Amino acid sequence: SVMINGLSHIALTKLDVLSGIDELKICVAYKINGKETSDFPSALSVLEKAEPVYKTLPGWKEDISRAKSIEELPENARSYIDFITDFVKTPYCVVSVGTDRTETIELADVF
Repeated sequence: SVMINGLSHIALTKLDVLSGIDELKICVAYKINGKETSDFPSALSVLEKAEPVYKTLPGWKEDISRAKSIEELPENARSYIDFITDFVKTPYCVVSVGTDRTETIELADVF
């Protein structure tokens, strides 16, 4: 999405649903016919042969819905956010930590 749409920032939503998962697997590439590529296969015939390549990060157990800043999140949640933003080379502007509108962390300097 970042590559296609030229985004300046991303919104990470539903971070709270990851609480309680021991390990988080993030697809970082695809292996097609023994060759690894970071490009998403555009042809269905190629996609059906693709095997995802995962980066595994440790999860967290804590309830994050009351966090009002990134600093209040568990270390593993912050590491997950850092990995995603580094991987897509785009900073975040919003992180939602719960289902309510108020359970959102926004970067003030972006808005």
